[in-house]
Amino acid sequence: MTKSSDQSSEATVQESLSLTTYQFRLQDFLVGAQMLFIAFGALVLVPILAGLDPNVALFTSGIGTLCFQLVTGGKVPVYLASSFAFIAPITFSVDKYGLPATLSGLAAAGIVYLVLSLIIFWGGTGIIARVLPSIVTGPVIMVIGLGLAPIAVNMASEASEGYSEVTAIGVAMVSLLATMLTTILARGFLRLISILMGIVAGYLVSLPLGLVDFTPLGKAPWLEIPSFTTPSFHLPAILFILPVAIAPAIEHIGDVLAIGSVTENNYLRDPGIHRTLLGDGIATTLAAFLGGPPNTTYSEVTGAVALTRAFNPAIMTWSAITAILLSFFGKLGAILQTIPVPVMGGILIVLFGTVVVIGMNSMIQTRADLLQPRNLVIVGAILILGVGGMSLKAGQFALEGIGLSSIVGVLLNLLLPQGEKRLT
Repeated sequence: MTKSSDQSSEATVQESLSLTTYQFRLQDFLVGAQMLFIAFGALVLVPILAGLDPNVALFTSGIGTLCFQLVTGGKVPVYLASSFAFIAPITFSVDKYGLPATLSGLAAAGIVYLVLSLIIFWGGTGIIARVLPSIVTGPVIMVIGLGLAPIAVNMASEASEGYSEVTAIGVAMVSLLATMLTTILARGFLRLISILMGIVAGYLVSLPLGLVDFTPLGKAPWLEIPSFTTPSFHLPAILFILPVAIAPAIEHIGDVLAIGSVTENNYLRDPGIHRTLLGDGIATTLAAFLGGPPNTTYSEVTGAVALTRAFNPAIMTWSAITAILLSFFGKLGAILQTIPVPVMGGILIVLFGTVVVIGMNSMIQTRADLLQPRNLVIVGAILILGVGGMSLKAGQFALEGIGLSSIVGVLLNLLLPQGEKRLT
């Protein structure tokens, strides 16, 4: 009787542990899917604008994120997806050289990341502290959020066929308020999915207003293999695209510093910026070999991590797996495409704002003296050039926005002499 009772008790405990493990994994899956919701709009927008296959971009973002986690030991909670910096170069290169030739240039761009990672590996992380102090990275992070602000505002307020500007703003505000209130007032698991709650609230309000277009859902097949394309070596395309990789590499470092500021971990030291760059480079090169756009760390997801406090990097594994699965199931991917633009606009307002605050906080934490003349001119130049959209063009090549302001900030920090006086 005692033995039977013990066995029954043991079975109950094992069942309880199994249920707890299942619930934990389900929770991680939902939070991970939420992160993909945040990245999805930009993720598929880049290939659509650049003339690539969105399904391939979805697949390569998932594979790229898994590769990144493998290289970095699963220590950094970031998601890798389509890079906006390459839209114009890809569009021009595809028209002039064709897609396979362009993909060879994109694969070479990933190798630039690998070279940079080796330089940092040999030179040590100290080179980052010298070249990229908080007075450079802080405003660059702010420029990332501020530069994306018009996108969020336009998505939240722009009228479209079937609804007015007032309707769009109303729906966006519902999503925004639902996200804010859930973040502030909710507890436990509900707080982890605050962004998902905002999307659901906005979606439900959009249904009776006629904002939801189910056309993509009706046209999409249930199962669909992504249209993978392999690159062909083409030196002119490689030489054209290679310089573009420098700016996203600097932006990558800013994003890693931003997520480190959110989680209060020094990712420059562990796993090391050389490993994060290596992971990003492998993800970009692999994506090019399959026909996808270059990958980069997503600021939207950094903002989501800051809001939800979901710091477990394993959550991004679920985001990656979800992306890979969605790339093969046309109907599931089409459901995400039915989310009205104003709904995502409302969500992005708070996410992009969070990125700006992260940049400010990084300077506060290092106690950077912003009234010191040298710091003042560096921070001011980065912010104005980045937000103002200054552009330097040479033929079809253009350096602007985040990339230009990042490079200017680095050069000013290296070249300007140290000042002693402080403005009062």
